[in-house]
Amino acid sequence: MKIAILSRDGTLYSCKRLHDEALARGHEVDVIDPLSCYMNINPASPAVHLRGQPLGPFDAVIPRIGPATTFYGTAVLRQFEMSGSYPLNESVAITRARDKLRSLQLLARQGIDMPVTGFASSPDDTHDLIEMVGGAPLVVKLVEGTQGIGVVLAETRQAAESVIDAFRGLNAHILVQEFIREARGCDIRCLVIGDDVVAAIEREAKEGDFRSNLHRGGRARQVEISEQERAMAVKAVATLGLDVAGVDILRAARGPLVMEVNASPGLEGIEKISGMNIAAMMIAWIEQHAQPGFCLKTGG
Repeated sequence: MKIAILSRDGTLYSCKRLHDEALARGHEVDVIDPLSCYMNINPASPAVHLRGQPLGPFDAVIPRIGPATTFYGTAVLRQFEMSGSYPLNESVAITRARDKLRSLQLLARQGIDMPVTGFASSPDDTHDLIEMVGGAPLVVKLVEGTQGIGVVLAETRQAAESVIDAFRGLNAHILVQEFIREARGCDIRCLVIGDDVVAAIEREAKEGDFRSNLHRGGRARQVEISEQERAMAVKAVATLGLDVAGVDILRAARGPLVMEVNASPGLEGIEKISGMNIAAMMIAWIEQHAQPGFCLKTGG
């Protein structure tokens, strides 16, 4: 099988692991920078070119597209889909998951529990926005933020109003969420492939912080999850139309809450802590599901 990995940096842990596992299983693998590609939008013969040459055909494409390159990266992925390449996560599902507001609305429509969330652009009543999520303390997030960047815990109403006003000055869209104090700075990262949680770790924020992201110095350990948490993670991924994703869950007094679904989850922390060969599982999923003449199941 011929596989393409869409990534800006083939030396990153996740990309390298997927590349090496695919090679070990006998596949041809190319790592392609999507921003260096250009496309021929042609109904008869859609094509992707790189350095003067057409790319492919590929049996499958693994998107490792960062948030900053979502628009163009998913456009390149969509072009490969038009040519019949099987995507490990479809372009439309990735864009759906990257849109925090849209993804939360879809999860809520399916009855998936989550922290009480408000969304605003230029709220004309900051007080009411704060009350909407139960008052302070609360968490204020930039919609475009990743890896804990643009996430602020406001302990008091005055602090919350100041943060919201500051973010509003950036002409940014804002998410305001209730603060789950009983989670104590911890969350559960579930790695879902298809209809199974293949690994789960508990991430704990470093002392003095409430953000559990490993990129921000958080610690992690392997953890057992409940059947309710397992079913919730799988349902969240299916709701967004993804095949592979990381689901972040908070353990609240009222039960588990989905905080976020990540369409391009990092593998380093969860592989090393769980001891699971997740990259091989992802390649195996492709081997089982990539069929000649792939056709999008969720539309464009």
